[in-house]
Amino acid sequence: MNQSEITRVFKSFESKNVLIVGDVMIDAYLIGKVNRISPEAPVPIVSVTEREKRLGGASNVALNIKALGANPIMASVISDDDVAIEFIKLLTDQNLTTEGIVQSKSRVTSTKTRIISNYQQLIRVDEEIEDDLSNADEQTFINHLNAVFKNNSIDVVILQDYNKGVLTKRIIEHVIELAAQKNIPISADPKKRNFLSFKNVTLFKPNLKELSEGLNIDAEPTLNSLTNSITELQELMPCKNCLITLSEKGVFISSPNQAFIYPAHLRNIADVSGAGDTVIAVASLCLTTNLSIEDTAKLANLSGGLVCEKIGVVPIDKERLMEEAIAVS
Repeated sequence: MNQSEITRVFKSFESKNVLIVGDVMIDAYLIGKVNRISPEAPVPIVSVTEREKRLGGASNVALNIKALGANPIMASVISDDDVAIEFIKLLTDQNLTTEGIVQSKSRVTSTKTRIISNYQQLIRVDEEIEDDLSNADEQTFINHLNAVFKNNSIDVVILQDYNKGVLTKRIIEHVIELAAQKNIPISADPKKRNFLSFKNVTLFKPNLKELSEGLNIDAEPTLNSLTNSITELQELMPCKNCLITLSEKGVFISSPNQAFIYPAHLRNIADVSGAGDTVIAVASLCLTTNLSIEDTAKLANLSGGLVCEKIGVVPIDKERLMEEAIAVS
């Protein structure tokens, strides 16, 4: 990519509508100082000086989409309680639509609380359930998704799975079918439970651990091992392109008749939380342009490294990503 091509791609993001379907959550932070060890147990005592709540999970993908200049539509099922009210307020505070949100008395809104001191995460406390949607909630959500597709012009769909029960096998298959009917590209970030349910998506983006667990193999971060793994994957679950994130090793990209590994750029890594959300957001928006799959992988790889320089789950800085893309082009 040259500078004019990069500028064109980033400018084109601004006209795109992106539907994100998946598990949402609240990322809560307790930030403070540690000056002593508890007399009750050999653990640090954190004197809290700051509290913060952010959109997490699939809703962090929505934040990344918004940060890139596009219009996200978040679709998920949450609880019907005070935590849900907090989540909806976080959405509206970010000027994100609640059009795709369904509330259910039988669900829990996942909350992940991270306790941080001296720029390091000491512990994380999760409050959630992981059961699949009930049959009634599943049907309600399908009806809701049908309306979202009908009422909006969608440019790309992202299926963002965190194994919290929203992306059931039936939901996955239904969304893929809806997108196919309208010739909308669709990307998927899977987890183990329904790993092989994302058949015929445009872009399949597990990380190395998820690939190994999903196929029950020991995939290595080498071109030969990953190429063989994708051959096995395609026999079980055909998809157009595969993007495997390899943490500090970079990314592996596989499309028909070609495969590459793009190394990660050297960074001062502070926190890897949320990097996968950024990668899928950038790659999915690139699917709406005529950018090659190779350049898509390069740009997504660059974005994942950038957010790892920040503490906590944060969306991408569009201007900085564009500047770095131009610098390395």
